[in-house]
Amino acid sequence: MTARPTRTPPDAAGKGLQQGALGLWGNTVIGLGATAPAYSLAATLGYVVLAVHEKSPAMFLLAFVPMLFVAIAYRELNRDLPDCGTTFTWGTKAFGPWVGWMGGWGVAVSAVLCLANVAEITAVYLLRAAGLDELSENPLVKTGLGLVVIIVTTWISYRGILLSQRLQNALIVFQIVVLAVVSLAALALVYAGDAGPQAVTPSWSWFDPTGVSGSSMAEAVILCMFIYWGWDACLAVGEETQDSDRTPGRAALLATVILLGLYVVTAVSVQAYAGFGTTGIGLNNEAGSEDVLTVLGGPIGGPVLTVLLLLTVAGSALSSTQTTILPTARGTLAMAVYGALPKPFGRTHPRFATPGFSTVVTGASAGLFYVVLSIVSSNALLDTVASLGLAVAFYYGITAFACVWWFRRTLFRSVSNLLLRGLLPLLGGLVMIWAFVQSASDMIDPSYGNTTFGPIGGVFVIGVGMIVLGVPLMLACAVRLRAFFRGESLNAATPILVPETHEPPYGGS
Repeated sequence: MTARPTRTPPDAAGKGLQQGALGLWGNTVIGLGATAPAYSLAATLGYVVLAVHEKSPAMFLLAFVPMLFVAIAYRELNRDLPDCGTTFTWGTKAFGPWVGWMGGWGVAVSAVLCLANVAEITAVYLLRAAGLDELSENPLVKTGLGLVVIIVTTWISYRGILLSQRLQNALIVFQIVVLAVVSLAALALVYAGDAGPQAVTPSWSWFDPTGVSGSSMAEAVILCMFIYWGWDACLAVGEETQDSDRTPGRAALLATVILLGLYVVTAVSVQAYAGFGTTGIGLNNEAGSEDVLTVLGGPIGGPVLTVLLLLTVAGSALSSTQTTILPTARGTLAMAVYGALPKPFGRTHPRFATPGFSTVVTGASAGLFYVVLSIVSSNALLDTVASLGLAVAFYYGITAFACVWWFRRTLFRSVSNLLLRGLLPLLGGLVMIWAFVQSASDMIDPSYGNTTFGPIGGVFVIGVGMIVLGVPLMLACAVRLRAFFRGESLNAATPILVPETHEPPYGGS
């Protein structure tokens, strides 16, 4: 059964975006850039080791599985319904406008929470690479430089998708090359016996998840799972990609596989070189858990490698800043095109073919959020990062379940349909529910994170509070934009396609 012609969603040209601007690699690097692989490893690996000791490679492998399942859901939905609105559009068409709007809000929340953090990380590591360690601790300096980072990356995003891709090409290649050099050098020193007494020889047991307690495994898997987050930026720029119904899905899968290899190889090499001691560079030294990567530069390659690693983490955070703006702006563009946000969000720049208004609002919102939190408390800013996983699990879960529901009538037509459009996305969605509930239950403890609100942990309040804030905003939009929330088509070019009023292209292409 096929959709009626008037129900075809607006394409990139209809939204004012530049069609066919990206190829497979260009799309992939945008997904890779959004994950900030070097920074994610530096900031997360130490905490994973504290939770599961030498089993961190196993945790990266375990966490990859649900992310792969969700990526498959994204790919299948994109094949039938390529749209830069991603979770918003697919959630709306599967479950109706209320669920879809909240899914779109989840994407926006995760972006704002992430942007405030990666902008500051970029500033801090650039200052440290320049030898200005004292200034990197100065709140005024690092906040000012972080704000400049947001402004510059917003401007690049505003100027066009090709300029954004060129920046990402340079930053991603730089990250991969430096991480590869560090990993190979570390392993070479370990096997040559020149790494020092703290080093340990890699073991296949590191890839075996057995022997880890349930609570420790849950903590580690959730940490690992969310450092894969960001690959879905591939789908948000899908309408600007060649062969838009196929290439973005392939790019998403390719990005997750590249991340898996990068994370596992780096984790093994860092563990082998640093060892598991409780002092110095040992990975069980809690004092160094916030960054277990750049401290290895000096021991492995001296001052030059230290600076390169600092620049790599700075470039990684910068890459994420820019590629987080891209999908968020396109998500709000789609919401406006379908009538879920005021019309200005749906404007595209006539020359640059970018969602100009949405891009500026995304950057301004992130900048304002960052400045306010920096003024209020640096601890609050740290807790926004910890709460990010809740928003990610929220909208990934909606997308996974949307895939199952959208294709529900054709799941049993073939084994391929049952697996790729039913069972695997369903499992991915269920894991996202588990991750959300487990994370929320951990975060509600006042000892979790750096801030508290009475007897409740500040991370929980920020994470859940930001999601819940979407409800009154959605209701405010519902009052003004009644057609969308009734599931009515605004015009022939921009239909809503809610479950009660459409016959979806079950089975798709």
